[in-house]
Amino acid sequence: MRYALGVQYDGKHYCGWQRQNNVITVQEKLEKALSKIANEKIEVVCAGRTDTGVNATNQVVHFDTNATRKDVAWTLGANTHLPPDIAISWAREVDDEFHARFSATARRYRYIIYNHPLRSAILSHGISHWHHELDAELMHDAAQYLIGRHDFTSFRTVHCQSHSPVRTIEHCRVFRQGKYIIVDIKANAFLHHMVRNVVGSLFRVGQKQESIAWIQEVLLAKNRCLAGVTAPPEGLYFVDVDYPSQFKIPKQPLGPLFL
Repeated sequence: MRYALGVQYDGKHYCGWQRQNNVITVQEKLEKALSKIANEKIEVVCAGRTDTGVNATNQVVHFDTNATRKDVAWTLGANTHLPPDIAISWAREVDDEFHARFSATARRYRYIIYNHPLRSAILSHGISHWHHELDAELMHDAAQYLIGRHDFTSFRTVHCQSHSPVRTIEHCRVFRQGKYIIVDIKANAFLHHMVRNVVGSLFRVGQKQESIAWIQEVLLAKNRCLAGVTAPPEGLYFVDVDYPSQFKIPKQPLGPLFL
């Protein structure tokens, strides 16, 4: 049988999603917990791999198993074997045609910025602190140049292994809620560090170091050296995945909680 799961995690203590030798990852912890429930080795496939320190409120995974268990075993049962910073939020049996990665039609991230001269002690992680004043409206206007199908070479890491730098961004919204600025971006797929590089470039516009149109110039240049710095991973959340309705994948609140 094939099952799909919704997974949440705080990425602070993990070297990203993907299982690796000699480091602790989210995938490793999840597979160990599920294997205990199934009484057999479980390997999971995710909708989108996240980097070291990056969080998720709605990661989606699938796995195949010979074990027959109630859905509650894959949620409450597996959660008892997971650390406090990883949790399964739902589980359902799916058709064999469902694939967490290849069936996905869009992915969505949110980047959370605490924009204040002084850092917060209460929210000491899970957000990015930017002490320079940022103009969210200017950042939003600049982000609109990224909408559509483009070559995003300027916004991916030199270590990106994707065969093509072309992606289609559906929306990129920037808005302020009090001391917080939220960058909400949705695309068919993302390149390595793409969201964090976009945010780092928008920082320059928000500080009025660059014009709104500068983002378009960087995009068209196809040169990573011209874009802004890579924003820190702490403020980044993988918040949603779109699938064709035939798979009946549950929709959850996007998160994080204070949005």
